[in-house]
Amino acid sequence: MSNESAFGRRPQAQPALPKGDVLGTYETYVEAQSIVDRLSKAEFEVKQLVIVGNDLKTVERVTGKLTYGRAAATGAASGAWLGLFFGILLFLFTTSPQIGFVIAAALIGAGFGMLFGIVNYALNRRRRDFTSTHQVLASNYQIIIDPELTAKANQVLSQPEHPSV
Repeated sequence: MSNESAFGRRPQAQPALPKGDVLGTYETYVEAQSIVDRLSKAEFEVKQLVIVGNDLKTVERVTGKLTYGRAAATGAASGAWLGLFFGILLFLFTTSPQIGFVIAAALIGAGFGMLFGIVNYALNRRRRDFTSTHQVLASNYQIIIDPELTAKANQVLSQPEHPSV
């Protein structure tokens, strides 16, 4: 039996947590990233490092109340961007380019985006009457390293950092 899938490609290995020594545990991603940067500046093989976020949590921050006006404005803005994109494509690939194509496409996109935003809000109004942003945060971040390189990494990190000139 062949080791290939139906599409002629080898099946991908299942994702697994990295194995190795814990070089350090940090409260923020920025702290872990700065350690990796420090090792990189010391010509350390950073390909052998992995930053792992532990105890992941989803944080949804409510940013405001969703209204018909806000839904229309958001839809119009995203539609205008899409229209602007298509308008620029028309401008670049037509034999007689005119800036009017770009402006018209942006306005038409804004109009359709506004209509779509209003209809979408009307259909989902009672289920979700607010706007929010989502983040995935970790309680801490660990740097995992190949056990053969742990001593070398600790030696590099034990040296005082030289300020940039």
